Amino acid sequence: MKILVINGPNLNMLGIREPDIYGRETYASVCDKIKSYAAQIGVDVEIYQSNHEGDIVDKIQSAYGNFDGIVINPAAYTHTSVAILDALKSVSIRAVEVHISDVNEREQFRHISYAGMACEHHIIGHGTDGYLEAVAYLAGVGE
Repeated sequence: MKILVINGPNLNMLGIREPDIYGRETYASVCDKIKSYAAQIGVDVEIYQSNHEGDIVDKIQSAYGNFDGIVINPAAYTHTSVAILDALKSVSIRAVEVHISDVNEREQFRHISYAGMACEHHIIGHGTDGYLEAVAYLAGVGE
């Protein structure tokens, strides 16, 4: 099984950006944690991050025929991007939405998830372990 993990804007700043909300783990350490867990359960994983909406759309489109699942944390684009929603819908790849913080406990505008409308499962507010849960879900581990 091949899973693509996509991270949106500012997630490359983990450990620096608002550590009271997002924690002190660096982006590099989160990527290492995801790769290590995926290897343990026999999943090939590719991790991608971009601060640019069109690049994320391009990456989703390039997943067609190449990946069995997508884990996506669109970050700020969660609440604004119909383009990312449409890209996820167009490739018809099983997708799981992840958010490190509990977006439903934050500002009202964060309660709407366009990208999430194309995802079959949502893991919200479980910290960076949410990525591991998403990979496990797509791989059918622990069900």
